Amino acid sequence: MIETDDKARRGTAWIAALLAALLALAALTGCASRAAGDTARGAARAIQNKGSDTLVNVALAWAEAYQKVAPDVAIAVTGGGSGTGIAALINGTVDIANASREIKSDEIAAARAQGIEPVEFVVAIDALAIIVNHHNPVDRLTLPQLADIFTGRITNWKEVGGRDAPIVLVSRESNSGTHVYFLEEVVRLGDPNNRDIFAAHTLMMPSSVGITSEVSRNPNAIGYDGLGYVTAEEKVIAVARDASSPYVLPAVETAADGSYPLARNLFMYTAGQPSDEIAAYLDWIRGPEGQAIVKALGFVPVTEN
Repeated sequence: MIETDDKARRGTAWIAALLAALLALAALTGCASRAAGDTARGAARAIQNKGSDTLVNVALAWAEAYQKVAPDVAIAVTGGGSGTGIAALINGTVDIANASREIKSDEIAAARAQGIEPVEFVVAIDALAIIVNHHNPVDRLTLPQLADIFTGRITNWKEVGGRDAPIVLVSRESNSGTHVYFLEEVVRLGDPNNRDIFAAHTLMMPSSVGITSEVSRNPNAIGYDGLGYVTAEEKVIAVARDASSPYVLPAVETAADGSYPLARNLFMYTAGQPSDEIAAYLDWIRGPEGQAIVKALGFVPVTEN
């Protein structure tokens, strides 16, 4: 009888231990499920933003300011060039692609092949400044002269009223939207049938900093950059559409009224119509607070166009 009671007690203890283990496992599983859910919800409120180096500073300023508006939305901003940002959008690795040029037809086709319909948002306007060294006496050029300079048809500054010195060309690399814009609107003068390219001796720089550094130290250099990136170390050239047109300096006002010939839109692209956090963020960027940051950084608000 005593032996039977011992067996019963041992059986009851074993069942109790088994139940305790099962309850602990269930609790751990529940915690893991909640953690996974929390992680998923957190990821849903993170916006990946990549692309144009022209836009990267203003995009970083937007992201920082928006943290005060929506502290639970994390925004990661990286540069790399317009082409890089658009490629990332096509590959599905970013939510927003920044671009200083319009998306190309082959990029749209590639996106659609992945089931993505790119949607365009104009978020700012930029005046593309032509810059030279402060010791360069040339202070104005026409678009045809710039085309001849950057294709290598004009190679000496004396041909455009400067000193007898070779012209050193400085450009952004081909993945840059600014490079593409300059190629199409300056080198090719907006002619879609023109196949001119940059002169072979052009120095291709990976960033705006590279261009401004070369121009500020080299008295024979000429380059281009977004107005928001021009510093006191460079001299800005007045530009005319042709010899019979007025020469105009780049500025917020001249870009807004269209009198400066190298004003361009800056874009953000999304994969389809944005919703939720992305839509709210884009609305904020294009609203008064976001556009105030645009103006503060030397770009032109879309509301002033």
